[in-house]
Amino acid sequence: MNGPFDFALALGDDALIAAQRLGEWTTRAPEMEEDVALANVALDQLGAARLLLTYAGELEAAGRDEDALAYLRDDREFRNCLLVELPNGDFAVTVAKLFFLSAYQLPLYAALAGCADERLAAIGAKARKESTYHLDHASLWVRRLGDGTAESHRRMQAAVDQVWPYVHELFAPFPGAPVDPTTLRAAFDAAVDPVLAEATLARPADGWAPAGGRDGLHTEHLSYLLTEMQVLHRAHPGAKW
Repeated sequence: MNGPFDFALALGDDALIAAQRLGEWTTRAPEMEEDVALANVALDQLGAARLLLTYAGELEAAGRDEDALAYLRDDREFRNCLLVELPNGDFAVTVAKLFFLSAYQLPLYAALAGCADERLAAIGAKARKESTYHLDHASLWVRRLGDGTAESHRRMQAAVDQVWPYVHELFAPFPGAPVDPTTLRAAFDAAVDPVLAEATLARPADGWAPAGGRDGLHTEHLSYLLTEMQVLHRAHPGAKW
């Protein structure tokens, strides 16, 4: 795990798998407006994934384009963080995942926008604007559910507790990357802590911190996700639509 190729691949995989998970809410969200909102967030993530994976393919210079990287790799070749591959769970779990992911991606893309790599800087500048909306949207739901009914508070706190261990992997060192993930934690905390307080939710204590996604060591959930995501492309290789 070293250098611009691995970094672009990891970020592209984060966005791709996040998009696939969010897309699973289509027609299933708790209200029609939220159905549309989650689909739009998924499309934003997919757009970022396409840009990042296209650039990763160019850096690799092995003839793999965005489609090959998305559809023709097995789970051990993916470099996404574990957070994005976790099942959607109930709506509170999805909100918690989106909240933490967005609170990480916003400072990440802001930092990329100022990096020396012109392609990554352009991608970061575009994705930063979208991540601002994603964080605002997820924050509203965290507040609404956390400071809502007794049942919504219980579910939101349970979701935060369930997802929290997976945020630590986001800030692990990444040698050779144009942005050091360890420098993003302060911005993440500054975005997350006030929202949790307003939502009357307790920030979980740090403890167990699963990792391995950046090295291709994933949960069993990614294999099932990839099977569904890749089946059409693999069944009809080279097909044009």
